[in-house]
Amino acid sequence: MSTVITRIPPSPTGRFHIGTARTALFNYLFARHNGGKVVFRSEDTDRARSKKEFEEEIMNGIKWLGLSWDEFSRQSEHTDRYRELLEKIIRDDTAYVSAEPAKDDPSKMVEVIRLRNPGKSVTFTDLIRGDITFDTTELGDFVIARSMTDALYHFAVVADDMDSGITHVIRGEDHISNTPRQILIQEALGAPRPAYAHLPLILDEKRAKLSKRTGATSVMDYRDEGFLPEALVNYLALIGWNPGDNREDFSLAQLVEEFSLEGAQKGGAAWNREKLLSVNQRWMRKLSTEEFISRGNLTASDTKKLYLSAPLLKDRARTFHEAREMLSGELLCLFTEPSVARESLVMKEPPDRPEMTKFALESLSEAIKGLPEDVSIEVVKEILMPLADAEEAKGKGGRGAVLWPLRYALSGQERSPDPFTLVSILGKEESVARTQKAIAILEG
Repeated sequence: MSTVITRIPPSPTGRFHIGTARTALFNYLFARHNGGKVVFRSEDTDRARSKKEFEEEIMNGIKWLGLSWDEFSRQSEHTDRYRELLEKIIRDDTAYVSAEPAKDDPSKMVEVIRLRNPGKSVTFTDLIRGDITFDTTELGDFVIARSMTDALYHFAVVADDMDSGITHVIRGEDHISNTPRQILIQEALGAPRPAYAHLPLILDEKRAKLSKRTGATSVMDYRDEGFLPEALVNYLALIGWNPGDNREDFSLAQLVEEFSLEGAQKGGAAWNREKLLSVNQRWMRKLSTEEFISRGNLTASDTKKLYLSAPLLKDRARTFHEAREMLSGELLCLFTEPSVARESLVMKEPPDRPEMTKFALESLSEAIKGLPEDVSIEVVKEILMPLADAEEAKGKGGRGAVLWPLRYALSGQERSPDPFTLVSILGKEESVARTQKAIAILEG
């Protein structure tokens, strides 16, 4: 078997779209699984819309996902080669120069190059969909270049595939209709026909094609939001491909090992942000505490407390953006002394026992003083919960009347982690100090 060579051929006319990323991933996986090569080709034949910053974003995004390529080319640098091949097929009379009115100004004549269409049926075998047949008669003698120095997309693609030795063209199903034109050009050039595999489209919530023209998010926006590349690769691989079992988590290395086009699906799959968030959270939880903090760019005024907060962040945050929001919001009380209001402290106090909150905090404060340093959440709960249970047994307001004022005294927030977690992270000394300040407020 000859060496497998695939291509990643983005058009730098917009940002790095999810669909482009999925196509790049499948080309990469197929080539690497088969010990082959990947060619990155920037298809910048649209001179008006192609931009260098888009090309750079796409390349950076592919690298961020962990993908790589073995050769790089840019279509705008192949003008001389396209001219050479156009001259050849004109000499062979499989293409010709046609003088005709310009589309933008019919009063002017221009010379375009048209392919002589033999007007026959073309059949190719799609590795995902089976045999597909087109009657090319209706295409007529279609234009393949605006001039000898301005080859159009279809001609440039075929010429580049031929020169790069591309063996497999793996792309979205919206390119199926392009295939008969490209096969006719291949035959005119005497180029070998690569194998084709057309992937199902990624659909939006309305089951329409996920399009970069309808505001679909760029891959780099997901990066900036705090998604892990491992998670995005994992999720993209399972849109249009199935491993044949119920496994859901795959590293890039595992995907290379497992991937085959036999697992590719014909039907389109909908982009589901909630499912992506779930996948991302699973990958975040796989990280060690050090990796979690480093890769999330998480910072706080107290490094020790930040490390102690990592399990809490892993449990609640689905992206690193959410983790950062928690550190500056719900968990800010761990790093900044809270402001405590008397009315909130006694919020859950029974009307007939106004002194209960003060008594509860005093009892809890004494219990906290007896805790060891660097105490676990489980030990804190083991020591403090019996105090809450005792009050509940006495019918004096239940656990909430004891645990609520402690949680609020420690956090100054109506929404916060449970008091056992707060004591474990804040430590004995600071927990007692905050509790005593709350008692002083009640005495004032």
